[in-house]
Amino acid sequence: MSRNLSLATSVTEIKSNKRKIKLSHVIVHVFLICFAIICIIPFYIMLIYGTHTNADIASKFIFLPGNALIENYQSMNENVNIWRGFINSLIIACCSTALTLYFGALNAYGFAKYKFKGKKFLFIFVLATMMVPQQLGLVGTFRIMYILNLIDTYAALILPAAANAFAVFFVKQFIDSTIPDEVIESARVDGAGEFKTFNRIILPMLMPALAALGIFTFIGSWNNFMGPLVLLFTNDKYPLPLLVQLLQGYYGTNYGVQYLGVALSVLPIIIVFAIFSKRIIGSVAIGAVKG
Repeated sequence: MSRNLSLATSVTEIKSNKRKIKLSHVIVHVFLICFAIICIIPFYIMLIYGTHTNADIASKFIFLPGNALIENYQSMNENVNIWRGFINSLIIACCSTALTLYFGALNAYGFAKYKFKGKKFLFIFVLATMMVPQQLGLVGTFRIMYILNLIDTYAALILPAAANAFAVFFVKQFIDSTIPDEVIESARVDGAGEFKTFNRIILPMLMPALAALGIFTFIGSWNNFMGPLVLLFTNDKYPLPLLVQLLQGYYGTNYGVQYLGVALSVLPIIIVFAIFSKRIIGSVAIGAVKG
C-alpha cells in the first residue's frame, strides 16, 4: 500500500510540474507575441501611411491600407529617382560587403595562425580602433579620397570597407575555435602556397562566420548616411538614405510621399532580416566556445 501511495503521489507531482511548465510556457509565449506586435506596429504603420493622402494622415489615425499608393509614387518620381538610389545602394552595399569579408578574413587568418613580432600589440591596436566613432574618421577619409581623386565616386565608399576592425575580430574568434593548425600544415606539406591555402581551404571553412558577418555588413552599408553625405555630390550617385532625406526637402508637408520613400528604403532590410534571421541569431554563438 505504501508503495502504491508513493507511486500515486509521484505521478501527481509529475502532472502538477507539467502543468506548471505548460503555464510558464504560455506566459512566455504570450509575452513574446505581445512584444513582437509592439515591434511590428511601427513598420506596419509606415507601410500603410504610404498608401494614404496627406489629408488622411493629418486628420486621423489609420490602420488600414488606402488608395493613394500610385498617386504618392508618381509624386515621388517627379523629383526623386528612388530606383536609381536603390541600384546605387545595392552596388555600394554588395561591393563593400565583398571587400569586408575577404580582407577581414585574410587579416584574421594572419592574426590567428601566424607568429610575428608585435602581433599582440598590433591586434590590440586594431581592436582599439573599434572604440573610435566612425564619424571622426570622415575628415581623414575625405582627405585621402581627395588626394586619390576618388571624391564623388562609388570607390570612395567601397574601398574603406576593406579595413573593418570588427570583421577581423569576429573572424579571428571563429578561426581560433574551429580551424586546427594541422589543416594548414597538411596543405603546406602537399605543396600549396599561402594564398592557395587560404583561398582553397581556409576560406570555405569560414563560410558560417562569413555568412553572418556578411548580413551585418550589408545592412550597415545599406543604412550608411554620413559617408555618402560627405563623399558624394551628384544626385544620380546618391544611395537610398540620402534620397529619403531629399524627400523631406521636396515634400516637407506631404507625409504620404515621405512614408512611401522610407518604406521603400527599409523594405529590403526587413526582407533580408526575415530570410536570414536564424543566421543572425545563430551568429551570436560563433566563436564563443573554444575547444
